[in-house]
Amino acid sequence: MPERVAADVSSLAERIRSLGERDTRRVIIGIAGPPGAGKTTLAKGLVERLAGRPDWRDSAAAHVPMDGFHLADAELDRLGRRDRKGAPDTFDAAGYAALLGRIAAGEDVLAPGFERDLDQPIAQSLPVTANTRYVITEGNYLLLDEPGWRAARELCTEIWYCELDDAVRVERLIARHVEFGKPPEVAREWVRRSDEANARLVSARRDLADVIVLMP
Repeated sequence: MPERVAADVSSLAERIRSLGERDTRRVIIGIAGPPGAGKTTLAKGLVERLAGRPDWRDSAAAHVPMDGFHLADAELDRLGRRDRKGAPDTFDAAGYAALLGRIAAGEDVLAPGFERDLDQPIAQSLPVTANTRYVITEGNYLLLDEPGWRAARELCTEIWYCELDDAVRVERLIARHVEFGKPPEVAREWVRRSDEANARLVSARRDLADVIVLMP
């Protein structure tokens, strides 16, 4: 069974540093978990702690989110998948794994980010430079047993799973959708129909993680 730990950024950052002491290669921590569990919040907190400087864009740590590999809305429309954006087949999993492969090999890269105000990926916006020792990548599907996701997982030093009480997680998720423009009833319907279907898929794989992080 995975180790269960509290979501204490200081102790988790020390864990990452200790992993780096065992190997000269970049440490890549993959953070999985269902929608709304706090993956991005945890990842950004860890990068700030590990970076050691206010300007983290050329520092020891970098955040590389899976959300940068969302398919664009135009492509989702072409494929007929726009109404379930966020499902595993609405991402470029192979492209995500390929980028992590370059990062693991020590290359300098410009990773795509994701702009929630636009609900769209932003190309080449997150630098991983020669100074980057630790990479925190996060996304729902790192534990899925499918080709692209499996390849991404195998490039990670460890996989952590964010666990949060479902009732709290769902309310936070609805609030996030409302914050970024959905009317409350539309947000609730989207979470019930789409996000929670994805959450069930993700949570079924939680015991494959190296660590379960208990989120507040």
